Amino acid sequence: QLQASGGGLVQPGGSLRLSCAVSGFSLGYYAIGWFRQAPGKGREGVSGIASRSGSTSVADSVKGRFTISRDHAKKTAYLQMNSLRPEDTAVYYCAASQTIIYSQLGVPSSYAYWGQGTLVTVSS
Repeated sequence: QLQASGGGLVQPGGSLRLSCAVSGFSLGYYAIGWFRQAPGKGREGVSGIASRSGSTSVADSVKGRFTISRDHAKKTAYLQMNSLRPEDTAVYYCAASQTIIYSQLGVPSSYAYWGQGTLVTVSS
């Protein structure tokens, strides 16, 4: 089970940290992905972290602004979002699955388990 939280309203240029609390499995054996879906658009891969290696991938649209991380002890993954822009407005989802190869971290169909989503609105 995954529980995403941390969304809200933020001004352009601001920051937010999203959390994805997991239960029932260990982060060391599951890859975690963050995705977003803006109104009228498809689901977009934002960032992912591989299970064992911890290698990360980041979409070009957020590179240099968003960082994914995880805390094994807290069983929580994070998405730190800085320098937010209005085009970052979307519902953000976290997802998890085993045996995802690195090149597939940003592909929604690679993931078996999904959280409920948290809304991020970037507006002045």
